[in-house]
Amino acid sequence: MTAPARFQAGLHRFAVLVACGTAALVFAGGLVTSTGSGLSVPDWPLSFGQVMPVMRGGVLFEHGHRMLAATVGLLTIGLMAWLLRRETRGWVRRLGVAALGLVVLQGILGGLTVLLQLPTIVSVAHAGMAELFLCLTAAIALVTSRGWIEAPAPVPDAGTPSLRALSAGAAFVVYGQILLGALVRHSGAGLAIPDFPLAFGRLVPPLDSALVAYHFAHRVGALVTSVCLVWLVVRLLRAPLAPFALRRPALLLVALLALQIFLGALTIWSRRAVIPTTLHLLSGALILVTTVVIALRTRRLLASGVREPALAGGALAETSA
Repeated sequence: MTAPARFQAGLHRFAVLVACGTAALVFAGGLVTSTGSGLSVPDWPLSFGQVMPVMRGGVLFEHGHRMLAATVGLLTIGLMAWLLRRETRGWVRRLGVAALGLVVLQGILGGLTVLLQLPTIVSVAHAGMAELFLCLTAAIALVTSRGWIEAPAPVPDAGTPSLRALSAGAAFVVYGQILLGALVRHSGAGLAIPDFPLAFGRLVPPLDSALVAYHFAHRVGALVTSVCLVWLVVRLLRAPLAPFALRRPALLLVALLALQIFLGALTIWSRRAVIPTTLHLLSGALILVTTVVIALRTRRLLASGVREPALAGGALAETSA
């Protein structure tokens, strides 16, 4: 019989460290693209045939990104080893193994972007994989927390659609929007529409080129994503039984969404200045992570449908096992 899960402060803090390091790595990767430094180091896995080249110009951003990636990779190995040794829940141990697999695959994709000289499809895949890895490390940090392990019995998840379904759907929508953003960044479509909030002074621009179509699709996606997130937040704040652990990230989501819209506008108005462009990428990643956290917490804290308290308690015991 599997032993009940027990909160381990050291393990949780290390998982938080890995998640924060991954967020920093996403930001560093964004800096590489924003500064046009992707091919400043033309070889891989070494840099100009060296472990440590001269760190100046674009090499500072590209090789710095590689160094941070290597650090996060080592931290991920440590996290997996800790989970395999001390974690009693098999599914959490499997998350640690998956995290290592993703970070290895991400490193290979990063190398291919250099060796193949930044093909759009590989660069977008590299960006998308980074977001998945960030979400996975955040999920490990969440499920090793005291709040997750010692969660109270779930309350009914009433309403249509259920909050569990709505939050999961919102996470998928946000991820799709992030992939569209990656396509805009790596295809060079960032200023294909040079004005905002209008597009060439119109609501719908002439879609006479692929770059304009990519950019406009990202703007339409931003509108769809915003509607989904506002819908989710309103449902969470109005749900009478929703725990504070769900309301708090919902409020954070509102702040991040407002910041993301402002940074998107500033990216256009500043002609893709490095800092707002990179912060726009990071803010999008944080929105995704927050939405994923809400989706996971709804599955932990809300029962599917209206259930009797005894059944809900039984479901909690099964989840904790």
